[in-house]
Amino acid sequence: MCICINCRHVNHCSTYKFIQKQHKQYSSKTKIIFLPINTLIKVNINQSLYGSKFDWDLIECLSFIEKPGNWMYAST
Repeated sequence: MCICINCRHVNHCSTYKFIQKQHKQYSSKTKIIFLPINTLIKVNINQSLYGSKFDWDLIECLSFIEKPGNWMYAST
């Protein structure tokens, strides 16, 4: 699971916006004003007869500051 969802910076983070874009869930409504440091993204590749599916998760970030459920509240 992506640690971004419980991060104080999630609504304005460049890395989270990148991950959203990879999942085709990108929203351009919020401004990207935060650039995290030392992030580690894990990409899982699931293959089947019908093609490949990629799952992108941020698993480590030195800028992480916990704020549970912050991703549910869109900031403008």
